[in-house]
Amino acid sequence: QVQLVESGGGLVQAGGSLRLSCVASGRTFGTYTMGWFRQAPGKEREFVAAITWSGGTRNDADSVKGRFTISRDNAKNTVSLQMNSLKPEDTAVYYCAARSSVRVSTFAAEYGYWGQGTQVTVSS
Repeated sequence: QVQLVESGGGLVQAGGSLRLSCVASGRTFGTYTMGWFRQAPGKEREFVAAITWSGGTRNDADSVKGRFTISRDNAKNTVSLQMNSLKPEDTAVYYCAARSSVRVSTFAAEYGYWGQGTQVTVSS
């Protein structure tokens, strides 16, 4: 079992930066692939980025490539999402997710554990 708690969301102007963090409970955090997804009002949940347990593989959505960076610290049971050059279209609730697999996945249905989400609002 893994429990996830996100933090770091907020209101920022376009071009600004935010850093989201997700703290996981559970002694097997280091074996899970972690992901970030987002969901804007009236839209489906969208993949943002994912990282394997070793940090050796990252998979970023095209819409955030070059702007967002996912990282993890297994010693602190934490996965982070550094978001730079934010755009109004990045506005959404951002969710941290965990998958009991060594492979990344872009499909929300393949993640078994989810946080409660944190709101990110980018003003123009």
